[in-house]
Amino acid sequence: MKYFQPLKLGLVLFITALSSGIALAHPHVWVTMETEVVLGPDKEITGFKHRWTFDEGYTSFAIDGLDTNGDGVYSEEELKPLAQTNIEALKEFEYFTFAFIGETKVPSKQPVDYRLDYKDKLLTLTFTLPLEKPIPHEKIKDFSFAVYDPGMYVSLTFGGKTPVKIASAKPVACAARVGDRDAAAAKAKAKAKETTLSQLGENIDPSSNLGYQYAERVTIQCKP
Repeated sequence: MKYFQPLKLGLVLFITALSSGIALAHPHVWVTMETEVVLGPDKEITGFKHRWTFDEGYTSFAIDGLDTNGDGVYSEEELKPLAQTNIEALKEFEYFTFAFIGETKVPSKQPVDYRLDYKDKLLTLTFTLPLEKPIPHEKIKDFSFAVYDPGMYVSLTFGGKTPVKIASAKPVACAARVGDRDAAAAKAKAKAKETTLSQLGENIDPSSNLGYQYAERVTIQCKP
């Protein structure tokens, strides 16, 4: 399973370091997300702009040795190899981004415009993920997506008051709805997730797609 490749950089190798010989509960990496759903000139959905901020533990591990000029600053150029490694490692797992029309999966292309930034002891990965084919405006009512790790090694959680926004060159009467934002429902879901992780420990097969059960599914609502 490629989650455990002996790499020196990137998200996968951090999981490797934690998982080899050390029994830890899932997850190993925590990510706070913000996403823009990109609409084209005909109000069709063309893809996503992701902004993922990693936890301080992963950040500290990942940047070790990357300040190549020793100036105490982690520049975008110094972080470029790490950004590329993360993007390449995520390819097998569809960049943790799963889009649907109804229950039919919508494929995506490879990411573009990706980079890493370091600020306040945290790494943030930004990238644009185009869809293979745009979603016509009339089908947006059936469109949804979720961002999650199938193997639950990485906890991806939407953050902020408006974690998912609509990015459009033209004004549109569309808004994103993120899962069930009811506090009681969210608390019950979190408790069920914690129980499941405790029971399974490290014995989670990414192919089981268990992460989908606990992912927040996002829908887009547009006025006529």
